[in-house]
Amino acid sequence: MNVIKYDPFRELRSLHNEMNRLFTSNIEGQDSGEFARGAWSPSVDIYEDKDRLIVEAELPGMSRDDFELTVENNVLTLKGERKFEKKTEGDNYHRVERSYGSFTRQFTLPQTVTSDGATADFENGVLRVALPKREETKARKIEITGSKAGSQPKTIEAESKSGAAKA
Repeated sequence: MNVIKYDPFRELRSLHNEMNRLFTSNIEGQDSGEFARGAWSPSVDIYEDKDRLIVEAELPGMSRDDFELTVENNVLTLKGERKFEKKTEGDNYHRVERSYGSFTRQFTLPQTVTSDGATADFENGVLRVALPKREETKARKIEITGSKAGSQPKTIEAESKSGAAKA
């Protein structure tokens, strides 16, 4: 019969090795500088009303010069950077939970909207972009006439079935 020496820390070492493997494999695939800076992505809401598609992005603590907004080939692109600004040399941070770094958000716009006449407003850290819908996709009234003599035309409202933007 073989005697097997018992190692009480074997499972703990195995867990430690597994955790190291897990964390190093994820970080190696990313730009290590981006990971250290705490790369982030601003939160965005996209909704529509009867005349336009609206995109709202939260950009707290940023100024208008910190980001840019473009539309090209029916893709809306929001790109910028939120920088970590150390106040003085003597600052001793105990915790930094806010994220900093560069970001890029891209949204494919539906064919029902156009960038012609688009407006953008930045107030209180919220960017609001309004893209008008194309005229041919807006809801319109259709007149219905009857086949009976003397019947009055009737108007009904038709609603367009437009899709929202893909995030």
